[in-house]
Amino acid sequence: MTAPQPDRAVVVGGGLAGITAALELADAGLGVTLVEGRPRLGGLAFSFRRGELTVDNGQHVYLRCCTAYGWFLDRVGGAGLAPLQRRLDVPVLDVARPGGPRLGRLRRTALPVPLHLASSLATYPHLSLAERASVGRAALALKGLDPADPALDGVDFATWLGRHGQSPRAIEALWDLVGVATLNATAPHASLGLAAMVFKTGLLSEPGAADIGWAHVPLGELHDTLARKALAAAGVRVETRTKADSVSRTESGVWQVRTGAETLDAEAVVLAVPQREAHDLLPYGALDDPGKLLDIGTAPILNLHVVYDRKVLRQPFFAALGSPVQWVFDRTESSGLTGGGQYLAVSQSAAGDEIDEPVAALRAKYLPELERLLPAARGAGVRDFFVTRERTATFAPTPGVGRLRPTARTNAPGLYLAGAWTATGWPATMEGAVRSGFSAAGAALAVLGRSHAHPLQEAA
Repeated sequence: MTAPQPDRAVVVGGGLAGITAALELADAGLGVTLVEGRPRLGGLAFSFRRGELTVDNGQHVYLRCCTAYGWFLDRVGGAGLAPLQRRLDVPVLDVARPGGPRLGRLRRTALPVPLHLASSLATYPHLSLAERASVGRAALALKGLDPADPALDGVDFATWLGRHGQSPRAIEALWDLVGVATLNATAPHASLGLAAMVFKTGLLSEPGAADIGWAHVPLGELHDTLARKALAAAGVRVETRTKADSVSRTESGVWQVRTGAETLDAEAVVLAVPQREAHDLLPYGALDDPGKLLDIGTAPILNLHVVYDRKVLRQPFFAALGSPVQWVFDRTESSGLTGGGQYLAVSQSAAGDEIDEPVAALRAKYLPELERLLPAARGAGVRDFFVTRERTATFAPTPGVGRLRPTARTNAPGLYLAGAWTATGWPATMEGAVRSGFSAAGAALAVLGRSHAHPLQEAA
């Protein structure tokens, strides 16, 4: 067997975590091979063709506070294709309140925290005056929590909200409105530590932290096409349709990643795959208790895709109350739809009760709901209705999950873990995935004695 090239790395997994790790390792001068079993990069944030449409498997957004994902977009040359709002502005439509549908908005001003949201909260029509005051008091209490405190990980968010005077209506109309979309869980099923991290970072850190950004092109253009170009420019060898069958270390200390076609030798290996796949690839002794990886649960996300024969929504997106509908986005332009129609994506997080429902049942349930929310949809023709299901879209952010999430380092020298499910401190977001890639690459480079400065050292 030929000797391995000096400081060569293999990254297993081509999602955002693996792409980030590969770019970081290559930028530090290592020879890097990235292997991915799918025919594309991007992990669970990807696009596919359906007739003339280019469809994202699900609606993904990020916030201004997501500095690592912002770095990723810059690094692949896609920042201008996924712009941020100038200022946070979320239309919230309630169709269940007395008097008919009512529109409210959650938006910020340029005032310092927490005054940046004071005006919006004071006029938010979906809460009573007393509920608005209680939300303000709870927010101040939340600001005093340390999300890294292990004690918070074992408490569910709903219990804490109840202790701080939050009514069921306040939880529905504000806390879960944000929390379900970011945590992929309702308050009773979310760790207080992760919830505190989301709300402190997004709403209580900087005035613009929660400004929303989303791709105005198909996700595949960012996470596959542009990512491949960036990896190629960095000298990374990318092998898609290539699954890692085993990862082992020779007596001489060389790591070997075996695929169906070849054996790759390396000084460092990053496993940037889902937790169950990582568990199956880990050599004996790499973690003290590898079974913990199997105890990290998963949570589904359901996306409903509706193509109308006319324009029915005049805003880029909105959130709904009093309806099973959660968030609705206009994807007409990014999908390439022509002919005067409109394509809406309905994003349903924490969708365990519906993830396996037949398309016909979902259509019968949600088309009338969209007509309740959007009067212009009444009488509009439906050109297409289809569903995408990610049954294991994220790790489940349940109380106690923090003690299960491993760090990037393992007990095996030269072997590292990456993925949004690792101990990033963040929930399962694109931001968490990129941060995990930073952490894994940084740990590998430190052991190899390589120094590499990037503009987001703190992100790792």
